Amino acid sequence: MTDKSKRGFASMDEDKQREIASQGGKAAHEQGTAHEFTSEEAKEAGRKGGETVSQDREHMSDIGREGGKSSRKKGNK
Repeated sequence: MTDKSKRGFASMDEDKQREIASQGGKAAHEQGTAHEFTSEEAKEAGRKGGETVSQDREHMSDIGREGGKSSRKKGNK
């Protein structure tokens, strides 16, 4: 079987991926085919994303730990 891990979009560095994705988004807006979220759709998407992320306890613990480190550096209490 061939090694496919070094092929295509996923193998590019993140900056290159972001650049290509940005071009696609701009083109869709210019053509009028891009979906523009209403505030209600955006609110619902954010809620769903928050629920999904918060289910990963280890990830949430890491976020809290980083926040604590950041606030100590700034001298906040």
